[in-house]
Amino acid sequence: MAPTTTAPAPAPTLRRKRARERLRILGFLSPWLVGFSVFFGYPLLATGYFSVMHYNQIEPPEFVGLRNWTYVLTQMPLLGPALWNTLWLVVVMVTLRVVFGLGIGLLVTKIKTGVGFFRTAFYLPYLAPPVAATVAFVFLLNPGTGPVNEILGTLGISAPSWFNDPDWAKPSLVMLSLWGIGDLMVIFMAALLDVPKEQYEAAELDGAGAWGKFRYVTWPSITPIVLFAVITGVVQTMQYYTQALVAGKLASGVSIGPGTVIQPGYPDHATLTVPQLVYSLGFQNFNTGAACVLSLVLFVIAMAVTTLLMRKRAGLLPAED
Repeated sequence: MAPTTTAPAPAPTLRRKRARERLRILGFLSPWLVGFSVFFGYPLLATGYFSVMHYNQIEPPEFVGLRNWTYVLTQMPLLGPALWNTLWLVVVMVTLRVVFGLGIGLLVTKIKTGVGFFRTAFYLPYLAPPVAATVAFVFLLNPGTGPVNEILGTLGISAPSWFNDPDWAKPSLVMLSLWGIGDLMVIFMAALLDVPKEQYEAAELDGAGAWGKFRYVTWPSITPIVLFAVITGVVQTMQYYTQALVAGKLASGVSIGPGTVIQPGYPDHATLTVPQLVYSLGFQNFNTGAACVLSLVLFVIAMAVTTLLMRKRAGLLPAED
């Protein structure tokens, strides 16, 4: 029988070279690995741990199994309104923000003179702090003394109560978000200006009108940006907290001072969102376990919606053959 030959082992220098290459790669990845571990991995694991514990942030945690899950999913009375309001805002607010942002971006790119002024005018509201912008909107839409209702009254239009009306509270928050549409406008403007002009010229030679150019030239070129805007909008709206909380507190007329505890959701839980409920459970009622359960539920919903949008056939990107 012929003797079997074995491949020679890698030289020590080659092994050291590969080890240095792996260390170099880990060095470049280390900022992301540290950030992912500290700001996502550990909080997610800690949330899962406390979701099966009874913990009031004072006494040591006590294992209770699925008791927190049972309470949140079957016994919490405000879970339904909070989920409904959050999903309503995701569907309506994200859709209108994308449509308005794209529309304003198209408008500004078509303006021949004064484009710098209009671009600045549309972008400046986005720079306003969320609390200050919400306070201004609640003042403008005040049903008793607000200038908006006074103007509508002089025109003979019956004005709603806006933030004081459960039917108009969420649409008022949508109007507030559309006022600060400057971030999406800038993103869409960059995408629109990146579309090759030669494609528009070719479409015009083929007899395409304004709608034909948008449908067959503009839209296929900006669909990745639209998908980006939708996904980031869904994630941000799932975390919607500050504007709804401030608007509800100011519209309720309750004075806010040190030690004041106000239940969110005014009026009639119309502005209650899941992040507000998480804060109320964890930091007002000191029910950390239930707050962690609700955080995980929100995380799962956000991941499911994002995964659905990322799929080519279910999202905005065309499916590949």
